[in-house]
Amino acid sequence: MPALPPEFAAAADRSACRAAIRAGSRSFFAAGQLLPGDVREAAYGLYAFCRLSDDLVDEAAGSADRHDAVARLTDRIGRAYAGQPVDAPADRAFAEVVTTHAIPEALPRALIEGFAWDADGRRYADLEALQAYAARVAGSVGAMMALIMGARSADALARACDLGAAMQLTNIARDVGEDARMGRLYLPLNWMAEADLDPETFLADPRPSPALAALVARLLAEADRLYASANAGIEALPPRCRPAIRAASLIYAEIGRIVAANGFDSVSGRARVTAGRKLALIARATRPHRVGSDLGAPALPAAAFLIEAVTSEPHGGLRPRAALRPWWDLGGRVVHVLDLIERMREREAFGRSAPS
Repeated sequence: MPALPPEFAAAADRSACRAAIRAGSRSFFAAGQLLPGDVREAAYGLYAFCRLSDDLVDEAAGSADRHDAVARLTDRIGRAYAGQPVDAPADRAFAEVVTTHAIPEALPRALIEGFAWDADGRRYADLEALQAYAARVAGSVGAMMALIMGARSADALARACDLGAAMQLTNIARDVGEDARMGRLYLPLNWMAEADLDPETFLADPRPSPALAALVARLLAEADRLYASANAGIEALPPRCRPAIRAASLIYAEIGRIVAANGFDSVSGRARVTAGRKLALIARATRPHRVGSDLGAPALPAAAFLIEAVTSEPHGGLRPRAALRPWWDLGGRVVHVLDLIERMREREAFGRSAPS
């Protein structure tokens, strides 16, 4: 079969990335609908590669396989930056994104380093060590997203890393029980010692307890601090990009609120934000927003190397960007995404009423 013309091949890759995100990350897919078209497609390409990377390591059968997956991902990043990506939609889209937006190779390599820590089964002595992990697996993605949206200042990048780290801490707080049943532990070990919780005992039989609930609450308080710090960074983004990122922030922060409403018990069940609630939060994200945080606040120390990787590299080779849709067209995208969320809500309601 003859090769597709380049423009058709690129469109096919973008379509495949879009489908992967819609299936694997409905919250991000829905919030992403608020982004301008060119930014949205680049974001989906980036996230498709990040999700592929996460799945390859996560689904590996054993430690050796996980380390092999990390090695293969490191090679795939190198090939993408060399202009010879692996023959897969996510890799080709990723190569286009990092070239177009001058994303330093250190950022995706930091992400893979975080996955390597997972492959090692690493545990974290204290909050600072956990923040180093969060900076790699999520702060790096936040920084790459900021670059896609055209924000390259150190302050904007610091706030993007704050948002990524906040989301990762929320994930950890939500998934304490699920992770423990898979033999994983992310809670700071010094916190556990202070609460008289033995890590091995907990992993052998994960159960909710007042002591564990206090640790989850403490972790979510740190996430909330980072969400608040990130708010100023959202306002530093181009106006057309702010509603989508604010929506993603609100939806993730809501996960923490649901965990809190459940008595900080993230062992007995997994907190989920309903489609109806997402609808309300996305609508809220499109309204004017008052910022109380400081754009120039110090960066999270664990994320400083990510910011330095960007600010120390010239980026004069950025390709010209396609014209963005006018600001007034945001309303049409809002209507589209609200319709999407409403249909998700209706399917959820049907699923609850349908016989099992």
